[in-house]
Amino acid sequence: MTEIAQNFQVAIDGPASAGKSTIAKILAHNFHYIYVDTGAMYRAITLAAKLAGIDYQDEAAVVALLPQVQIEFKPGSPVQHVFLNGQEVTEAIRSREITNHVSQVAAYAAVRQDLVGRQQQLAQAGGVVMDGRDIGTTVLPQAQVKIYLIASVDERAQRRYKENQARGIAADLPTLKKEIEQRDYLDSHREISPLTKAQDAQVVDTTGQSIEQVVATISQIIKNHQDS
Repeated sequence: MTEIAQNFQVAIDGPASAGKSTIAKILAHNFHYIYVDTGAMYRAITLAAKLAGIDYQDEAAVVALLPQVQIEFKPGSPVQHVFLNGQEVTEAIRSREITNHVSQVAAYAAVRQDLVGRQQQLAQAGGVVMDGRDIGTTVLPQAQVKIYLIASVDERAQRRYKENQARGIAADLPTLKKEIEQRDYLDSHREISPLTKAQDAQVVDTTGQSIEQVVATISQIIKNHQDS
């Protein structure tokens, strides 16, 4: 697959477990782009709060922690490695506790302002694929390609169930479905940068589609923009 213009930005938004990270990583690899996992950044802040013994509901304490938090990404196979203050936390940030509290931490205005600034800095050079909840609307509003990935709640719960099984995390399907519905509600109803589709984003429904099919669809959208 050919490389596209180096100032090109691809923004991928959507609800939890819609396939954003998986798709974004493959696209970044195929187009020789940098992949920025914004969700991992919010998860890292949430984990930092946990490690510091801070109540997730204590907004002031969480915000006070921000200057002490350093987040780094390093290439890895099959997953990109995430480091929090020099310690690898790739698996730790995917724990069920962090998953169930990250939406609360991500709703704090100062947390979002801090991380959006970091994300925009990472994207300045261009040649980036970034996924999250507010990339096309807030972080990269000028992105040439904006994708809004969706999938049914049932399918997203099934995906999370399989992921948890692979990681050895115990969970039952009905509970996961409720947790995903709760995250959808929190992400869509927060005051600062809620989950919403950018007006110029193209909706891609991943329900019943393979990863290869979704990658092919979005790759074609990127190429169409490249040629226009």
